[in-house]
Amino acid sequence: MSIGVCYFPEHWPRDRWEEAVQEMADAGLEYVRMGEFAWSRIEPRRGEFDLEWLEAAVDLVGEYGMQAVLCTPTATPPKWLVDERPGILQEDADGTVKDYGSRRHYCFNSPAYREETRRIVSKLAEHFADHPHVAGWQTDNEFGCHGTVRCYCADCATAFRDWLRKKFDSIDDLNETWGTTFWSQHLTGFHEIDPPRETPAGHHPSRLLEYHRFSSDSVVAYNRLQADILRKHNDEWFVTHNFMGQFGDLDAFDVAEDLDLVSWDSYPTGSVQSTEEPTVDDYRAGDPRQVGLSHDLYRGALGKPFWVMEQQPGDINWPPHSPQPAEGAMRLWAHHAVAHGGDAVMYFRWRRCREGQEQYHAGLRKQDGSPDRGYADASRAADELFDLAPVDAPVALLHRYDDLWATSIQPHSPDFDYWDHVETYYRALRRRGVQVDVIPPDRDLSDYAAVVAPSLYLAADALADRLATYVAGGGHLLCGVRTGEKDSYNKLPNAPQPGPLADLLGATVDRHETLPADFETRVTYDGDTYDYRTWAEWFDLDGATVRGEHAGGVADGTPAIVEHEYGAGSATWCGVWPGTDLADALVESLLARADIERTPVLPDGVAVAERDGHVWVTNFTGSPVSVDVPSGTEWVVGSNPIDGFDVGVLKADPAEVGITVADSERS
Repeated sequence: MSIGVCYFPEHWPRDRWEEAVQEMADAGLEYVRMGEFAWSRIEPRRGEFDLEWLEAAVDLVGEYGMQAVLCTPTATPPKWLVDERPGILQEDADGTVKDYGSRRHYCFNSPAYREETRRIVSKLAEHFADHPHVAGWQTDNEFGCHGTVRCYCADCATAFRDWLRKKFDSIDDLNETWGTTFWSQHLTGFHEIDPPRETPAGHHPSRLLEYHRFSSDSVVAYNRLQADILRKHNDEWFVTHNFMGQFGDLDAFDVAEDLDLVSWDSYPTGSVQSTEEPTVDDYRAGDPRQVGLSHDLYRGALGKPFWVMEQQPGDINWPPHSPQPAEGAMRLWAHHAVAHGGDAVMYFRWRRCREGQEQYHAGLRKQDGSPDRGYADASRAADELFDLAPVDAPVALLHRYDDLWATSIQPHSPDFDYWDHVETYYRALRRRGVQVDVIPPDRDLSDYAAVVAPSLYLAADALADRLATYVAGGGHLLCGVRTGEKDSYNKLPNAPQPGPLADLLGATVDRHETLPADFETRVTYDGDTYDYRTWAEWFDLDGATVRGEHAGGVADGTPAIVEHEYGAGSATWCGVWPGTDLADALVESLLARADIERTPVLPDGVAVAERDGHVWVTNFTGSPVSVDVPSGTEWVVGSNPIDGFDVGVLKADPAEVGITVADSERS
């Protein structure tokens, strides 16, 4: 288990470098990431390369017993390159060019930029191919940040047409598959297809979904270009990319296929502000369930330990508000990542920058070089962490970017948000202290005792067969609303919902409705009454057993939740977006049927996770928590009670862990 930092030697006088690197080593750091925005320093003019300074920085890192993670600098093409080849710039859907002046201003489909990428990445890889202190590489930086996955330029138009020609046998095949007779959208040739630029009304949903897929595939191909070059020069390097939380425009699973490890950038107090009503505790430490979902997503991308490539070190510059994190929060976040399967946590950044757009972003050191609050936290975490086996999760939560894109194209309600719906079920699982792998539905499911599929919106025969095989073999499945509503091309099928999943789920949808927040929405489940929100379906039975009914409204008395025994397993289908209590009840029933060990329901803001025989209790609240465990339990880190914004690690069975928390500002 390693702690590291992101460092920009080019921002500081050279005579300060060794002092900084020594301080990193003194803090127990093991990895130093460098170079992701340095193209203009590496190549100040075309063909005039200066790599001596970067090599000297890598040498220093090695001299002090650490290793370097280098980055390809392609996220920031320099001004001279933009001036020479302006066609590399992105265009918005309305034709606005994203000009030089910040970052991520290039088009993934620009042949000119791919040529320049090959040139700069090859130069760097060749130069450092035999350097003993370079452990691996990060490709580019945060693909898609600032809304840059989807470009609408002429190069993208050409690439989109070529992508479609490879996918469809003919233009007639495309017309039939998309359903282009609607609004006179029939096409006579692939040459007529453009990117979905600005229109008076919404675009055809099949065309939009295909463009989302194409745009993501363009990033996958661009990342592969870089990864192949790096491996050609040294196949012992690891290759990674730093993804961003619950970022929806890019299929991280597809990108990960060309990586050796997956990393992501974690900023808990910024990300939590995307929720409607963050609490005071949220502002100080973030939400462990929200951060945990991203940890489990990027662990699931390759099915092995991940890195946090950028960990928040203190206050940050980009969210609406930036309170100082709570005392100890930076250490808490490192432990939380490790509990979810992280193998390294890299703080961003070493020292607060005195220039440019990120001056209000803290570092482990202040702008004058003196220690900031995160420095002691990082050093303490480095001293406390130890090597661990990977996480062994009993539950899989199925996530697919196609479903995210398709539901965002036609949400059918302003309140329907894919991630919010997924989080409803994820939070219920994590409130029981259960480890969860977030994976795509085409993975092997046989090792999981239970599978949760909140939003399998696009259904095909292959998916139905895979899930049916899993359940028939003794697995237990829980599905949510909108399951099987559309086919793979975002069209309603010629069969009632859930289409090919009907035999497995033992029911079909009779009707559905979306409801505003001021409607009374109630269902029964196993004799109790619960709230739900936003979306409701009612079912016609075909072999399933009714477990819950609508209680009121036009659907009053109709089936809302059903369970179907199928082979040696079971499939449950919830036809409403459950409130917290109903989600807890559904998950508890699922875990009981699957015989999965679990804790009592955990308080908000407190997380429990087991890894390699150790249990982490991470307290994201400002109040102490008492841990109820058998006498004689060994504490590896911390002690009972656990203070606010603190952590405890003990050798225990998570099912034996109980938590009591005092009143906090979270409620």
